[in-house]
Amino acid sequence: MTKTFWAIIAIIIVIFGGILAFHNNKTGSSGSGTPTNHVEGGGSTGVTLVEYGDYECPYCSQYYTTVKQVFSQYSSQIYFQFRNLPLSQVHPNAFAGARAAEAAGLQGKFWEMHDLLYENQSSWSTASGDVSPILASYAQQLGLNVTQFKSDYASLKVDNLINADLAAFNKTGEVEATPTFFLDGKKVSPDNTFAAFQKLIDAEIKTKTANKPAATPSTTTTTTTPDTSKQ
Repeated sequence: MTKTFWAIIAIIIVIFGGILAFHNNKTGSSGSGTPTNHVEGGGSTGVTLVEYGDYECPYCSQYYTTVKQVFSQYSSQIYFQFRNLPLSQVHPNAFAGARAAEAAGLQGKFWEMHDLLYENQSSWSTASGDVSPILASYAQQLGLNVTQFKSDYASLKVDNLINADLAAFNKTGEVEATPTFFLDGKKVSPDNTFAAFQKLIDAEIKTKTANKPAATPSTTTTTTTPDTSKQ
């Protein structure tokens, strides 16, 4: 057989191995656990904005500043929730970033790590090889127990959290793309501007307020809200 034939076989094996590695990385645990519940905000209107994001995604990084501005404006009125959607097939370090955020969350510093990952995306996401030492340096910067962070980062528990988020997203029936936003359970696709988010949120608040029944002395209204405990 010719050298060309064996070269083609070798290429096929490499491609197949890459697909298998991606599959194992993404679905190594069942994803049948409970999705993450990273929520911040006062939520006085009961409106919830959920972002499914990828820490290596350049578009998520671009939206990050806008979303921070939106939350700053609406922090008392809405809940903002973040869930993991690492697109490992195009972002090889995305799963590692999600692990870092979830490991930090187990020590009560999820949002701080979330912010560091986006603000330093160009530093860690393009690194070749094992990026865990860089991520561990962020844990040290946040004052975390680095030994515990490293253990959690490599744990099945953290993988299960990420895979549960992936499973939750898949149940929405939407195509995997980041960032993906849901406003009170409905997918929305705002442009990356404060005004675009403001228009959607104000309309949802208006609708929710208009549909809220007036309280009377003989009526008790029960409202279910996200668990706002930070992780």
